[in-house]
Amino acid sequence: MNEEIVRLEDAWVHFDGVSVLEEVDLSINQYDFLGIIGPNGGGKTTLLKVILGLLKPSRGKVTVFGHTPEKGRKFVGYVPQYSLFDRDFPVSIWDVVLMGRLEHKKRFKRFSEEDKKLAYDALETVEMLDFKDAQIGKLSGGQQQRVFIARALVAEPKLLLLDEPMASVDSPMQTELYELFEKLRQRMAIVLVSHDISAVSIYVDKIACLNRRLFYHDSKELTAEDLEATYQCPVEIIAHGVPHRVLKEHK
Repeated sequence: MNEEIVRLEDAWVHFDGVSVLEEVDLSINQYDFLGIIGPNGGGKTTLLKVILGLLKPSRGKVTVFGHTPEKGRKFVGYVPQYSLFDRDFPVSIWDVVLMGRLEHKKRFKRFSEEDKKLAYDALETVEMLDFKDAQIGKLSGGQQQRVFIARALVAEPKLLLLDEPMASVDSPMQTELYELFEKLRQRMAIVLVSHDISAVSIYVDKIACLNRRLFYHDSKELTAEDLEATYQCPVEIIAHGVPHRVLKEHK
């Protein structure tokens, strides 16, 4: 049974009287792999923060695993768009990943053996276990992203939210990350925010366009009208000269 895990109904978000999200209706099911595309400033990160309970909608209803987002986010892993840190700070990959267990350990207590086992398994999943003692700042962008994904995985999420995970990652590593996501989606639902329309369309099961309003048909299909309404320019420009069929199933 592919049960619903996230529902947004008529969700609006306003900042200083300006609407960032308008009339958003969205249903995410267990094991969905949903790609969300749209222009900068279109509200993609805001939508993820609403699901996490970090932002409250001005209007509308949001449920996450049958609870309010604040209660439901214990089942959600999150990899933000920018992970800003001092690259010279002497913190190891192992310590960074264990930080993902902070909300689960008792205050003033050391990390448990279970915490360490989950960190070990997460690093093994993202194929970074051999680097566990390395300094995080010495890694490439793609390697760092794998570590931040591992940090999200140690919380044992049922939903993984990825905000522009391919930023600052070179092409070969992007392919490896998409293959990692394909493996992870056997265990959880994934929502991936991206600007890369073509690459996302190859890997995800479903695609939504967001520019304040959400265009979504619970499938991988998007119409030219959806894309033009989202990007406010002809679909040929969006697809760099390739018709919107680029978003259909790749053979």
